[in-house]
Order: sequence, then structure tokens, then C-alpha cells
Amino acid sequence: MTAELALGTYRCRAIPEAAARAAASGAQWIDTAPNYATGRAQDLLAPALAAHPTMQISTKAGYFTAATGAGAVNAGVLTEDQARVGHSLAPQYVRWQMGRNREQLGRERLDLVLLHNPERAHPGDSLALHRAMREAFVVLEEAVAAGHVAGYGIATWAGLDEEAFTVGELLALAAEAAGGRHHLVAVQMPVSLVMMTPIVQALHGRGPLPAAADAGLRVMASAPLHGGELPGMVDQELADLIRPGLTSAQACVLAVASCPGVTDVLIAASSTPHWRDATEAVAQPSLTAAKLREITGVLAAP
Repeated sequence: MTAELALGTYRCRAIPEAAARAAASGAQWIDTAPNYATGRAQDLLAPALAAHPTMQISTKAGYFTAATGAGAVNAGVLTEDQARVGHSLAPQYVRWQMGRNREQLGRERLDLVLLHNPERAHPGDSLALHRAMREAFVVLEEAVAAGHVAGYGIATWAGLDEEAFTVGELLALAAEAAGGRHHLVAVQMPVSLVMMTPIVQALHGRGPLPAAADAGLRVMASAPLHGGELPGMVDQELADLIRPGLTSAQACVLAVASCPGVTDVLIAASSTPHWRDATEAVAQPSLTAAKLREITGVLAAP
């Protein structure tokens, strides 16, 4: 069985319409962040979430717009120097941002809160980074205890690939933050036929995807079409190798959805046909490990 399709609002052109399409198709998750759509994504999503109360939402804390940074300064949770950076894992900021997320999304309880590219906080200093993440996890555990958050995790672009942290280290930091049983339940990371290292590693039983699967974590694959560039890079011959009869975009989505350990594929579908095509792709039987090895071997060849 392939992974499920989820709406990713990064690069999503018409968020309310896309959310309605996702809900109508039976999608269970919408992924967003305070800085998406120049800071407007969460406000735009609120009516769709109100209309579909069973739709689950994942949002983030980390990056923020200049306007949000100014609000954080006025609230006394960031200094002006901190706000100029545009990213923070400071406990007081994470706590404030979660409250703001709940207000903007119109949800008393958030299904999932992800620290957004935590590797940005202390590049090259793993001790400082891990300390900052542990302190942020403490705030997230407090939010779970208060009933404001169901679970938390991280959304990373390069942190796992560059080994700023491993899945095992994330679990250990969460356990330290919780003083035992924790509520770290998800990781979000790029998986595609461009950024295919996680796929290759998973096929050999290594890397973050098997580690996350063994821990029972939800794995949300971001950028499966590499920002919309990938379909133009995949010709029909390669698409037919993946599965005959699929378009290039569908073939790319199916490859990611078939990757061991991936539970959700984030798609920012810009139109009803695009969303329908993606839905049809994930409804296909999964590619076998042998087929994925063949595909990655072709792509890795000089």
C-alpha cells in the first residue's frame, strides 16, 4: 500500500480552493506554516478547517515573517536582534507562536506542531543545536499536557541529510524533555527522485526512513516534485519505466509514495486536474523494492 496524499500549502497558489479539493478527495492532512503565503496561509486555511473539522492540520514554529517578528518583539518574546534573523527556537517564542497558530487556524488543539528547519538555529554547533531543540521540546510537551497540541516533531530540509541530528537523537532529546514517555510523533523531510538519498538508503535498510518507521513515526515527504521542476526533468521513457501509463508527475509521486517508511506525500496541487492526477498516482499499487532500485540506479548512472 502506498503512502497517503496530504495537501502541502508551501507554494500553493490558491489555499482555500486547494483545501476544499483535498477535503473532497478524502485527504486527511493539511500541512502549513506561519511563514507560508507571506504569512497569510493560516488565516486563509481557517474557513476550510472550520468546514471540515475532521481534517488534521500540521503547522510549524521556527521561521517567521517580518510582520510576525515585529509582533513577537511587541509581545516581549524576541528581541529586535533576534527578530531580524527570521528564525527562532527560543522557548518563549515557540510558546507564543503555538498560541498564534491556534488563533489563526481556529483550532483549540493542533494535531501536529513541527520545529521548522531546526538546523538553522545553530549551524555547525551540534551541542548548542541539540540543547535548543531539547528546550523547544519541553515547551511542546507542556502544550501536549495542556491539551493544546496532540503531538510534535521536526520539519527539516537538510538536518537529517547533513546529520545535524539523527532520528535516534531526536527521540532521545524528546525523552529527556518529557522526562520519559514523549510525544514526538513525526518528521517531515524532502524525498524525491532529485533528493533520492533517503530512498537509496531505505532500500538498504539504512538512513532516517527505516529509523523513523521502526520508531512508529509519521514521515511526511516534502517536495516530491522538487518545487514543480521534476516532471519537466523526467521524460516519458523514465515515466514508463516507473509504471507504464502514468504521466511524468504521477510517476514521480508514485515513486515517493512507494518508498519504505514514507506515510504521507505533501502535494501543493494548483488545480483540480493536478490534485486528481496525484490522487490517482497514490491509489496505484506500490512499486516493489526491486523496481525502486532499478529506478534509482538509472538516475544515478553517469
